[in-house]
Amino acid sequence: MAFVVTQLCKDCVDTACVAVCPVDCFYQPKEVSEETPNMLLISPDECIDCAVCEPECPWEAIYPEEDVPEVFESDIALNELCDTERDKFDLAEVEEDTPPSAEEVAANKAKYGL
Repeated sequence: MAFVVTQLCKDCVDTACVAVCPVDCFYQPKEVSEETPNMLLISPDECIDCAVCEPECPWEAIYPEEDVPEVFESDIALNELCDTERDKFDLAEVEEDTPPSAEEVAANKAKYGL
């Protein structure tokens, strides 16, 4: 089992999760496209299931693979892309971000029916 970054991160990228990852398993697309959206991804091959990233994500976008909401099931394969097509991704780097407000998180979740 690995952790999965869902579309809740799309265009809301915050690297608080990257900062706490002990194995540097977060990646970002080199070029944003429909196939590789503007979001972080977790390498399932590198993730050690430590769970420290999940509570750090201010957008509440990270789930254990078995708990990914149905609306985000395709994100499991999306995260796998950083292993199967590594040349399309760079290791994510920590950047200073202003955390979203509770209202922003709620509005982002509402876009997906959560």
